[in-house]
Amino acid sequence: MSQAKYSRAAPSPRYRRLLEQYKHMHLHGEEHLGIPPEKTFPGKSLPKQAPSIKRMIKATGAHTILDYGCGKGQQYWPRRTGDPEEGVEYPDIKSYWGVQSIQCYDPGYPPFMQLPTGKFDGVICTDVLEHCPEEDIGWILAELFSYATKFIFANAATFPAHKRLPSGGNAHCTIRPARWWEEQFLRASRLKPGVAYEFRITYLTKDNQLQDKTVASNAVSAPQ
Repeated sequence: MSQAKYSRAAPSPRYRRLLEQYKHMHLHGEEHLGIPPEKTFPGKSLPKQAPSIKRMIKATGAHTILDYGCGKGQQYWPRRTGDPEEGVEYPDIKSYWGVQSIQCYDPGYPPFMQLPTGKFDGVICTDVLEHCPEEDIGWILAELFSYATKFIFANAATFPAHKRLPSGGNAHCTIRPARWWEEQFLRASRLKPGVAYEFRITYLTKDNQLQDKTVASNAVSAPQ
């Protein structure tokens, strides 16, 4: 099915069904595993990506960030974050990144479901894309680039999730290999050739360990 068939204004029927299921999970939790609402999609996947995002912030001079698919946004609650390179400990991720503002957006969580307006220096999207229908990935990636003026950082998992949807389906509804994700991301990046980007996949090793690998990047190093 062609991704071009769908858009923000007219997403796929599966996107609409999944969105209703995510709204239910944010409200009632992951009932199959007995995970309460406050611990369902809290945003816990972001901290391990925070150092890479900080490098892009420093390299591009970004001051405003959009977290696209932020979950409940608990990743931005006060929590000490150390920077070994600087030898400094910060009270939260916003201070650690040294940015002026972070806007949260998540269509499945009412406090953050308002579609953003305007532009942002950086757009980040962690542990989100694999939860979206394959037929909608094209317009979602294009939307990420439409918001960014300086950089995009995104990742996607290539394996099934532990979480299940209320329907019983796996929460990772688009499970594709690294090459497929690379092609999708590079296609979207052509819409904004002046925007730096780094796209990673997270995969399981043979001994079931999680590993990250960058599959598409034009990111530059931070100035010394």
